[in-house]
Amino acid sequence: QGRPLPRLTPGVPKPVLSAMQRREAIARRTCAALGYNECVSYSFIDQASAASFGGGTDDTRLENPISADMSHMRPSLLPALLQAAARNQARGFADMALFEVGPVFTGGEPGEQHLQVSGVLVGRTGPKDVHGASRNVDLFDVKADIEAILASIGAPAKVQINRNGDEWWHPGRHGQICLGPQKVLAVFGEIHPRVLNALDVKGPAMGFTLWPANVPLPRKAGSTRPALSVSALQAVERDFAFVVDAGVDALMLVNAAMGADKTLIDDVRVFDEFIGGALGEGKKSLALTVRMQPSDKTLKDADIEAVSNKVIEKVTKATGGVLRG
Repeated sequence: QGRPLPRLTPGVPKPVLSAMQRREAIARRTCAALGYNECVSYSFIDQASAASFGGGTDDTRLENPISADMSHMRPSLLPALLQAAARNQARGFADMALFEVGPVFTGGEPGEQHLQVSGVLVGRTGPKDVHGASRNVDLFDVKADIEAILASIGAPAKVQINRNGDEWWHPGRHGQICLGPQKVLAVFGEIHPRVLNALDVKGPAMGFTLWPANVPLPRKAGSTRPALSVSALQAVERDFAFVVDAGVDALMLVNAAMGADKTLIDDVRVFDEFIGGALGEGKKSLALTVRMQPSDKTLKDADIEAVSNKVIEKVTKATGGVLRG
């Protein structure tokens, strides 16, 4: 027979969800649609696990904990997800995708509670395959997933990615998705092996954390998409190669080139990297393709030259590099 449909009481309005509640529901549905299994864990964890993720201080310690391994309020959702992964691995389940949506705590006061969306990927992308299609999960898998979740809750498409993540992330295999240096929307990447060893997780393990409250609300209410804007004018692409220090991230060049003319430059892509050779030790060459899309008039040679000079100026100023001859 099935369960009967709920009946609405006449005169009682339907509950109205806040913007944050809608985001929470959308993020939860998107994670499930991406193949993640939802976990619901306690808000209390042990002191050692909390300390591995920036917590475990007296500010979050419970006076009367339920047990010794639930002595502190959780500073992150990742410890419980990794502990769940360790329990599954101990029972023979090596490949898994887990997520949780819930509050985390930096203290005991009302304003020290924040909503997070976190997930972990452990193991391989699929079962063993004679064609070699199965592989270990990597940070680009979680990067694609977190970008999909951000897009589903209305985050801006143009963001910055840097490596200033916390110490529980692998220093060279993670990224913070930001709107400027201070506005962090999410972080993704590989969990540090030291943390995995402490939690008895067989790595590598990838993870992500999203702060829905940091995503700016849309200026206009409504769920409809804006009208598609298509230009009938011919786009122009120009290639540039810059010699920079080996430690300079390619993203610095991309962001600098995009800032040369935000209305005209439609896209910037890195298509080549060369290290060593005649460049000398500690140097590398990065080649960019800059796409210019006019909207009101066809670009002339003088217009293209002016934008190209701005690109060279911006990149050299931001990175200290020089245009490769």
